[in-house]
This record gives sequence, structure tokens and C-alpha cells, in this order.
Amino acid sequence: MPKLTKHARVTAKLDSAAEFVDVALTAAQKRELFENPGKIAFAIVQLQSTAYTGHAETEGKDPQVKLRIIHAEVARDEDEAASLGEAGRAMYRRRRMDGTLDEVGQGPQGVTAILSADFAGYPSEEEFQRHEEAKAARARELERAAKLR
Repeated sequence: MPKLTKHARVTAKLDSAAEFVDVALTAAQKRELFENPGKIAFAIVQLQSTAYTGHAETEGKDPQVKLRIIHAEVARDEDEAASLGEAGRAMYRRRRMDGTLDEVGQGPQGVTAILSADFAGYPSEEEFQRHEEAKAARARELERAAKLR
């Protein structure tokens, strides 16, 4: 893959695979977005680069990277939306102050600190894993009980 100069402008395009967004939205959220054009939904998404297009320097075209959403979670209530909105604004302010708004790079780090207080009551990864394991154990127990009948 060719290396870009520090100041090269790269254009990013989303590919058409949006199934993770579809899965992350509840039926009620989809209906509300459909019925209210211009309605905003806040989400956390993970992007993965899937392809790139480069051009000869003489072409005068910007390099382009294609991105795919590989995971999405959409805020389900006003408190979550407000928290994600504030996190986004804080990240924007940090990029502006760091002078990285238009630079190629990883962007701001340390988002955990921005959201930790707002999402303190949410399950940890360990709690979620224990929940999933317990759910699977209950399902196995019900299946065993059904076979004995």
C-alpha cells in the first residue's frame, strides 16, 4: 500500500453495507426516523477500512478510502443521546484545540473518561459475559427438562 505524505487529503466514503445500523435500531426508532424526516439519532459506530483508491500525483485527485460500519449501537433514550452528543462535542472541541480537525491521524483518544460517569450504571463486559453464560445455562437446562418429559 502506498504511503501518504503527512498533509495528503484523503476522502472517506461509506460503503452501502449498513446492516449493523439496521440491527442496532429498534423497530420504534426506525418508525420514528421514517415518520419524522430530519430526526437525529445518536450512535456509536466502529468503522473498518475495506478498500482504497490511489491516483498518480499528476491526476490531481485525492486518495480515497472506503469505510464499512462493522458495529453500531444507537442511543435508546434521551439521556443516552445527550451523553453521546456531549461526548461528540467534547471530542470536536479537543480536535479544534489540538489543531487536528483536518489532519490525517487517529483522532482524539481517552473517550472513556468522557463517557464513564454517564454510563457508570451500565453493565461491564464481565457482567455482560456472566449474564450471557447464565442465559445459555438456563436454555440448556430448559432443553434438558423438555427432553425428559
